[in-house]
Amino acid sequence: MQITAIRAFVCNAEMRNWVFVRVDTDVPGLFGWGEATLEWKTRAVVGAIEDLEPLLIGQDPRDIEQCFQIMTRHGFWRMGVLGMSAISGIEIALWDILGKSLDTPVWRLLGGKVRDRLRTYTHLGLGNMNSVYETEGVDEFAEKGAAVVAAGYTAVKVVSIPYCHYIAPTRLIDQVGASMDALRAAVGPDIDIMVDFHGRPASLSLARDFLKALEPGRPLFAEEPVPPEQGDNLAELTRTSSVTIAAGERLIGRGAFEDAVRKRAFHIAQPDICHVGGLGEAKKVAAICETAGIGVAPHNPLGPIAGIAALHFGVSTPNHIIQEEMVGAVPWYDDVVTWPIVRRAGYWDLPEKPGLGLEVNEAELARHPFKQEVLHTRNAVLPDGTIVDW
Repeated sequence: MQITAIRAFVCNAEMRNWVFVRVDTDVPGLFGWGEATLEWKTRAVVGAIEDLEPLLIGQDPRDIEQCFQIMTRHGFWRMGVLGMSAISGIEIALWDILGKSLDTPVWRLLGGKVRDRLRTYTHLGLGNMNSVYETEGVDEFAEKGAAVVAAGYTAVKVVSIPYCHYIAPTRLIDQVGASMDALRAAVGPDIDIMVDFHGRPASLSLARDFLKALEPGRPLFAEEPVPPEQGDNLAELTRTSSVTIAAGERLIGRGAFEDAVRKRAFHIAQPDICHVGGLGEAKKVAAICETAGIGVAPHNPLGPIAGIAALHFGVSTPNHIIQEEMVGAVPWYDDVVTWPIVRRAGYWDLPEKPGLGLEVNEAELARHPFKQEVLHTRNAVLPDGTIVDW
């Protein structure tokens, strides 16, 4: 069996352009799908996929580790998030091919199941971009959070930390605490709440102030409280804060995670399967974390193929805690990709179809061609014109 072609397909989903990857083989009807979505970097990732294709033409797609070694070593220059996202999408597609060729679901090839279903959480608006990133006001957080619970979810994540820099007015810190208190009152004590800092605080001291404001609401975890390059500050917060710290969505490859785990930089790791290197690399990251007593809650605000890959990863990974999903990102989410399961609010069942078990409607995909994504990052400007982290 040989790889004959690798193609990227772009599907515009408003804020994000989903980048799907199809790997074809010389076996009639046998091909695999992966996802390499990277926000605001669509054209660069598509170009990276095109650059990687010649390296794999003629290779056996079932030799997944060998193909990974070729993609990461034969290009000489080490890959950052652009190249590793492209590699991840291709690698996921290879697992799909392997599962189809053996008539077995991918999770069995990843070690078999360790649970019968996978717990999931969503965001405000079920992942609608305007709700996720533009919700403001104490009452609005409470109202939209209660709507997520009414839809059947037992956990919800919010982005309630305002745009900030090294310090912030007391008013903003108090507002974060008030929003958390109102959300907790609206959803009750049995619902898990996660708060995504988005790496917005530029200093250890400001991140600590926001974490203290959140403490009474007992969040399940606070995500990326400082920018990813501040590994020492992150480790200090993890060591001293009473709030559980999660991070890692912007760490690429197991080497970056090995360093962070050695520092005990977080309580919960958040590798993104579509950026970290694919399913195989994500499993290696999870093993490193498990050895250190660290759970994993993979990052996944991406498209439907990424969600399906995360499902196979989650049901086969012992230290998996909970899975992020955004299936309400666009109203036509299910028109482009058919899932291997009937999704339920708050958990996903075990898939039994071969490979990833999905089907892609290429005609429907073509109805949503590439266009410039909504540039939410332009909003990350303080009143005095200072550009801050989005």
